[in-house]
Amino acid sequence: MSPVVGILGGGQLARMLALAGVPLGIRCRVLDPAPDACAAAVAEHVQAAYDDPAGLDRLADGADAVTFEFENVPAAAAERLSARVTVRPSPTSLAVSQDRLAEKRLFAELDVPTPDWHAVDGPQDLARALEVVGVPAVLKTRRLGYDGHGQRVVASRAEALEAWDALGAVPLLAERRVPFSRELSVLVVRGADGATAAWPLAENRHEGGILRRTTAPAPDRGSLQGEAEALGRRILERLDHVGVLALELFEEDGRLLADELAPRVHNSGHWTIEGATTSQFENHLRAVLGLPLGATTARGAWEMENLLGTPPPLPELLGRPGAHVHLYGKAPRPGRKVGHVTSPWTSAGVARDVR
Repeated sequence: MSPVVGILGGGQLARMLALAGVPLGIRCRVLDPAPDACAAAVAEHVQAAYDDPAGLDRLADGADAVTFEFENVPAAAAERLSARVTVRPSPTSLAVSQDRLAEKRLFAELDVPTPDWHAVDGPQDLARALEVVGVPAVLKTRRLGYDGHGQRVVASRAEALEAWDALGAVPLLAERRVPFSRELSVLVVRGADGATAAWPLAENRHEGGILRRTTAPAPDRGSLQGEAEALGRRILERLDHVGVLALELFEEDGRLLADELAPRVHNSGHWTIEGATTSQFENHLRAVLGLPLGATTARGAWEMENLLGTPPPLPELLGRPGAHVHLYGKAPRPGRKVGHVTSPWTSAGVARDVR
């Protein structure tokens, strides 16, 4: 019988996981409360809340493994599922990624360099936090932040107090605002047998906190590639993580600083569908099912552009040289990721050192 993978979440990442499974004979089933979940076009859709016992039982029924497409699903749901079926990555990886303070403590334990940070449990902690990290500083909610949501840049205690209220008067993390030269990410994957692999570093450009473009392999990555891979593997092994993990990084004065991790397939790895021997989506499925990992070698250099809001007409997108168009079937909405386009990337004077 065909292997079955259950996925918590039915968005575009689940959709691309399901599509990656088709050539391998792997079927996917997604749980998502939205009636129009875009993964439902290519996978069985269990429409239920993420903490609905009946829905979770249906997701697990006959599944060989369960995974998740985003980290804000309830950790309790993953724990419930793990009593019935193999859940990969483990609920431990999920729980760490849901709390920025737990994440920073993990980085500190593993000697993963980060910007200076300080926990803020209440407004009384703000003055001390700004002394520790300096200004300008970034205040971030510890939980439920994504795509630039749940954070504010502040330059004084008065601004920090305003941000405390604006962010919901919830526990925060204060971080030094890094004057980085560029943002990078490395995707690593670990199989059930402990084997690991990494894709080439990617360079990312954000607008309004949302990823707009990724170039991979990142130009002039040099020794940063090995350094980033080593950091990623350290985290994989400490968490006993099985599956893909993304580590988002800043480059400051030639050194890497970890920003955050995502214990799943990641937007900055969409280029791997066309641009790598094995995509992040296929390797994630291989890992969670205990299958051998595929090679992560880059097939040339690629650029990925996110399509936000209302995408250009399809003929226009297909008219771009070498374009590979991925539309997610989502209703347009300002700032919403509704698709992406990948295309071969060249730049005069940039060494094409791909691996």
